[in-house]
Formats: sequence, C-alpha cells, structure tokens
Amino acid sequence: MSRLPVRKTYKLFIGGDFPRSESGRTYEAEGQNVARASRKDARDAVRAARSAFPKWSGMTAYNRGQVLYRVAEMMEARRSEFADLCSGPKEVERSIDRFVWYAGWADKLAQVIGSSNPVAGPYFNFTVPEPQGVAGILAPQEPPLAGLVSRVAPALVGGNAVVVVASEPHPLAAIELAEALATADVPGGVVNILTGLREELAPVLASHMDVNALDVSGADGNLEELAADNVKRIVRGAADGQSAWEIEPFLELKTVWHPIGV
Repeated sequence: MSRLPVRKTYKLFIGGDFPRSESGRTYEAEGQNVARASRKDARDAVRAARSAFPKWSGMTAYNRGQVLYRVAEMMEARRSEFADLCSGPKEVERSIDRFVWYAGWADKLAQVIGSSNPVAGPYFNFTVPEPQGVAGILAPQEPPLAGLVSRVAPALVGGNAVVVVASEPHPLAAIELAEALATADVPGGVVNILTGLREELAPVLASHMDVNALDVSGADGNLEELAADNVKRIVRGAADGQSAWEIEPFLELKTVWHPIGV
C-alpha cells in the first residue's frame, strides 16, 4: 500500500510559538493552505513583542550580534528549503549574508550613529542611539525572502522587537524563516510573523497604540493618517538592500548631559 506524505501546516509565529489563527481561517497561497491572521492575532503579536522587548533591548550589543549571526547559521542549514520557496539559491545566499552583515553592525552603532558633542560649559555631552520599542513591518511582496530580511534585520540589530506581515502572495519563505528563528537563540516574541491579507492587518498595526514605528516599505496604501493619530514613526526603506542608514530610522537618539568632575 502506497504511503501518503505528511503535508506541512503553515501557521503563524507569535511569541516563539506556531499557533493557528484564532479565527481558524486559512487562505491559499503558493499551492498551500496558509494561516490567515485576524485582527486579534495582530494584537496578540504586538503584546508578545512588547513583552519580549525589555530582554532583547537589555542584551549587550555584542550579544545581539551573536544571536543574529546564529540566525544566519540556521538559515545556512536550510538553504535548499529556502531556495524552493523564493527565486532560488542567489536570493537565499543574499539573505543569509545580509543577516551576517547586520550582525556585524550591532556593537558599532553607538560609535557611528552616536557622538560626543562639544559644548560651551563644564559638561560632558553624549548622543547615544536607543531602540524605539515595537516596530510593525509590512514586508515587501517581492522578493519574498530577501525583502523580509532586508526590513527585519535593521530593526532587530538596534534592539527593537518586531511584528511582521509577510508577503501576501508568497508567504512560505517567511514561515520557513520563522522556523529558523525558533531554533536560533532569538528570544520568543522578539520576532512575530503574521501571514494573511495585508488590507486587513496593516491598519491594525498602523493604529495600534503600542506600536512605536511602522515600516511601510512593502505597503501599497496610505497608512500615514492612521499612524499620525498616535504619532507613530513611518519608515520607508529599500525593499532589497543593506545599509547602516537602514538601521537609523528604527532608533531614537538620546542626548545626555553630565557635569565634569561629578
């Protein structure tokens, strides 16, 4: 008797776990039934990100870099699986190398983006970068893997926790990445990945009072009005690129004054 293969179930990634949507809904994408996240799933993901933020932001920059490098290691072990879910090996290699590149920036941000400021008085004056908190990310629809990594890695390296809405037509690479994250050293809740309809989920993140920034690099509609109601920062970045200046929009710059000799 022939054996029936076990088909993979594509779920959400919230708080380090892989739940089905609380609504029980799915949608068809890339020949698979994929979980269709609801508004409540989005709110749960924000709650998980907020809970994880203190631990992630409280780690040393060096340790955050180590964790991101570990993500690259886990992706390297899944190269063939990733290649089947995106445009091919070149996109996978670009995505892995991008995590390594951003990992190297983790303990260099303060020196490059921060500064020691000259002042006319007996004071030390320093400007240091700090993470904003929870960032909502609308990942580019294309490329499905490199676009996701290009937007998530800059937010993570500075110490933010993220809630990601994956590519709607090509979500499978995002769930494969979630499985790599779950087996790396990323604390649960630091990265949360939702699959589903963007027109349903994007307004929830844009209007949510506990989301500090919204990356609209993969958005089609105008979400600025919803974000303006709670003074949320809007980020527009490269859909498939890397730069230290992709990190800066996810950071706040804090200036500290301290008297000399005290």
